[in-house]
Amino acid sequence: MSTEPNATPRPLPERPNLRHLKDQAKDLLATGKASSLADAQFQIARLYGFVSWPKLKAHVESMEEVGKLRHAIDRNDFELVKTLMSNHPILHHAPLGYANDGPLTMVAEWHFGGGWRDLTGREKTKRLAMAQWMMENGSDVHQGGDGPLMRAALFGARIPMMELLVQHGADVNAVWHGEFPIIFAPCETVDPRAMRWLLDHGANPNCDDPRRKYPGTALDYVIGSYGRSPELRACIEMLVAAGGKTRYDAAPVLDILCGRMDRLIEHLEADPELVTRRFPELDFGTTGGRLLTLRGTTLLHVAAEYRNLEATTLLLNRGADVNSLATVDDAGVGGQTAIFHAVTQNEDHGLPVARVLVDRGADLSIRVKVPGHYERPDEVVECTPFGYALRFENEPGRADKVKTVAFLRGLGAPE
Repeated sequence: MSTEPNATPRPLPERPNLRHLKDQAKDLLATGKASSLADAQFQIARLYGFVSWPKLKAHVESMEEVGKLRHAIDRNDFELVKTLMSNHPILHHAPLGYANDGPLTMVAEWHFGGGWRDLTGREKTKRLAMAQWMMENGSDVHQGGDGPLMRAALFGARIPMMELLVQHGADVNAVWHGEFPIIFAPCETVDPRAMRWLLDHGANPNCDDPRRKYPGTALDYVIGSYGRSPELRACIEMLVAAGGKTRYDAAPVLDILCGRMDRLIEHLEADPELVTRRFPELDFGTTGGRLLTLRGTTLLHVAAEYRNLEATTLLLNRGADVNSLATVDDAGVGGQTAIFHAVTQNEDHGLPVARVLVDRGADLSIRVKVPGHYERPDEVVECTPFGYALRFENEPGRADKVKTVAFLRGLGAPE
């Protein structure tokens, strides 16, 4: 290993071990590359970018304590948490929890056992006591821009934690990391219970700010959520009742999202040309790992995207073209038909709509350029509906389109 003083510092392992670092220093001494043990330890410290061995040692020891605290919170070990944080008050600021916002954020997550299983019964009572003790003994309720409340607000099951955090000064109108208003949390998870609680406690649904990364209102955000939940209607109507505004001035589109077939029929009867209209303003619709949106699509595309079988059938019966193309932009991207949206839904939930579209003549040979994976924002792929489904077959992290892929393959659909 290079120990040149001007060499680029080597990053420490994710879980550095002090004994291993001491052994590295002893190896330098044994091979004659250091004049003394102190010199060897100094070289090791510089190797990892520290000005001295004591600085490196203190850093590694603190990381070990952080690891112990993480494990204690994961196991809901309140007594060990108190012991660790009492002995090392700096742990109140340890890089734990979502976005490393701090231990209180991790506690507010409500998870147990090192995974994503929610707490139950006595575990919840102990976790609430843990959070209260931490706030009373040095943890900042506003860490990370009210990170604890943001994470608690994701799900209605965490309302007791939300109540405790607000009692200790958490702000329901805070903007997490300056980008994400707290009320956006239940919008992302499409959770009406958590949303109702925030609204009842003064959260402002019209929190739009063009300077933010996420500039819109709560209603804009829930409409654009990647989730496809049956609770979407409840969330949209709740925000509307609270005076929420949206930039999406397309009532038939919202009727499809909310499953309001009676209103959709009224719109179609008043304006039969709606079945052929394209909506250039629909910049939402991403889901299942892909960045495809509904920009420049028809109501049939919207129905397919939101897995609304009743609306799909209604629109087809009213004359919608099953092979109507979305608008193609100046770069040649777009032009997809409704089936592209149906076959890329999570957990095969788009399959019933896909079957109807195929029965009504959906062209499986059409090949277009469409946006790729959300982790590669500039990616554009050229493919058929089957090829698009295959690209996202294992999103997110599991084979959740097995039936859809098998259906298309059974039809001999080209890739």
